[in-house]
Amino acid sequence: MLSQLIRALVVSTLLAGSVHAADEIKTHKLGEDVYALVGPLTNRTPENLGNNANFGVVVTEEGVVLIDSGGTYLGAQMIDTALREITDKPVTVVINTGGQDHRWLGNGYFKARGARIIASEKAVADQQARARDQLLALGNLVGSEGVKGTEPVYADETFAGGKTLTLGKTRFEVQDAGPAHTPGDSFVWLPDHKIVFSGDIVYMDRMLSIGPQSAHRGWIEAFETMAALQPAVVVPGHGDPADLDKATADTYDYLVFLREAITEFMDQGRGMEEIGDLDQSRFDYLDNYDVLHGRNAQRVCEELEWE
Repeated sequence: MLSQLIRALVVSTLLAGSVHAADEIKTHKLGEDVYALVGPLTNRTPENLGNNANFGVVVTEEGVVLIDSGGTYLGAQMIDTALREITDKPVTVVINTGGQDHRWLGNGYFKARGARIIASEKAVADQQARARDQLLALGNLVGSEGVKGTEPVYADETFAGGKTLTLGKTRFEVQDAGPAHTPGDSFVWLPDHKIVFSGDIVYMDRMLSIGPQSAHRGWIEAFETMAALQPAVVVPGHGDPADLDKATADTYDYLVFLREAITEFMDQGRGMEEIGDLDQSRFDYLDNYDVLHGRNAQRVCEELEWE
């Protein structure tokens, strides 16, 4: 009964959002002192400054815990502007949930203002390995003005496996669950609120992207680890917050479908040159389907060839 009441309360607030920073970030109140900053489903642009993703805000007695810091220094400033409409408390802790650019390249902005940065060891290793390429890509996507001030700033505190911290009365459980979309993906669980900030372990409303840094089998396992907590609300890395059923349909079911369908495809003796024949239309309701579904199938086929 309690979990049902929590779910009803939180879901009823998801549509109550105000728009910030030229309509690029929408603020959703999820519960007492817990918010999601929801970025657009598009690619990185000069308008969103690399913030085509979601970020978490938890206000505690000891300051704000920010989950992911934005795609650029100016993108972090955009997040800070949205934050100021929620609270005047400073950001004291930033948790990076992975190595994707919009999870961490805003670290420098918040570090300069006194925040402590926390990330898994695997996430930091991924950040270090891909920082140069990410900055080059961002320069092309958001422009030279958009990346001004952006420098790689890595976590002050790293962990392996998991980490628990309590600020004020709020308990945070950070689980290093990857590899998934990136090698070091983590999720942040608020057990008292039954809310999980999934990072890039969950995509909703848009098709997920399986890239060369991804591991689809590990991604399935990471989702299962998160889902075992039975969250009332999932804040995905991309898309609007929703319940676990929606997260399962848009992410888990797609990953499992690809793995099973391509395994059967290969068992029939068919190769990469025919992968375009695979029918994925069950998922064509997701944004970016036309751009990503073929590449995703190719990547899973490549991974399966090496299992």
